[in-house]
Amino acid sequence: MQRRQFVTALAATGLIGAGIRPGFAQNKLEKTKVAIAVGGKNLFYYLPLTIAERLNYFKDEGLDVEISDFAGGSKALQALVGGSADVVSGAYEHTILLQAKNQYIRAFVLQGRAPQIVFGVSNKTMPNYKSIADLRGKKIGVTAPGSSTNIMANFVLAKGGIKPNEVAFVGVGASSGALAAIRSGNIDAIVNLDPVITMLERDKEIRVISDTRTLKETVSVFGGNMPAGCLYTNESFIQKNPNTTQALTNAMVRTLRWLQTAGQADLIKTVPEAYLLGDRALYLDAWSRVKEAISPDGLIPADGPATALRTLQAFDETVKGKTIDLSKTFTNEFTKKADAKYK
Repeated sequence: MQRRQFVTALAATGLIGAGIRPGFAQNKLEKTKVAIAVGGKNLFYYLPLTIAERLNYFKDEGLDVEISDFAGGSKALQALVGGSADVVSGAYEHTILLQAKNQYIRAFVLQGRAPQIVFGVSNKTMPNYKSIADLRGKKIGVTAPGSSTNIMANFVLAKGGIKPNEVAFVGVGASSGALAAIRSGNIDAIVNLDPVITMLERDKEIRVISDTRTLKETVSVFGGNMPAGCLYTNESFIQKNPNTTQALTNAMVRTLRWLQTAGQADLIKTVPEAYLLGDRALYLDAWSRVKEAISPDGLIPADGPATALRTLQAFDETVKGKTIDLSKTFTNEFTKKADAKYK
């Protein structure tokens, strides 16, 4: 009877109605083994995920996390939808895109407060590039079709009057494949992230036409704060596993705190050698360019979801005209608790 009265009281506060059920046994995890999908794990966009894994922060929370790396964010999303992943480390925009298809997923901790995505034109195939209009009919490399790089590309192209079907998007991944594609001349432009972009800039192989590695540049491109990498999952997972969701959030927020104070030597010592692409100096140079984009606290900014929705509505026919309830695409409740724990 007391339990029933307690649940009734919670319902009155709106906590259960919001789809988030506080666990009765706060420290007992409903699920200890969690499968996380990510698209391009070596990218700085997903660096907090790697750090949490390498420093055993997930294990410290009692979690056995298995991370599967895919060619791009859209592939990672497919793993969640298909049931082979419990959680995705991916772009916030996917929560909106799925709601437009009547599927509900929710972001619960932010990794990046700027997308870090850069649009560059090949100096090899387009040495006389003058404006976005020159890209009509060209081949543009993205990490994977439908991923956040593809979304950013479509938005930039739309501002220049080019529709998605007026270019050819090519999936090139987020590492050596991307470098090879631009260097061979197989693509005319690339939309990718660091450290790939910094390497291409250093060798003067691309001309940057749109950059979202800093907060200022992000606001300039999108007109507001743009939430980027985050952990998201099905609404049902959060409802059934609130303590597990909190544990995942705790590990990520602890990682974000670490990244705010970590020195260059700490970073090099922690990430896998393969991430460095054979050039430690370049990796650290790239890190200096994107460090500001890492969220300091894991909280999704109040105006961020609306910015993401406006961006998608600018070019995506599946979102145009749809009523999207942004409150169902994210929650900061778990992050607030984690922030209080790791102050």
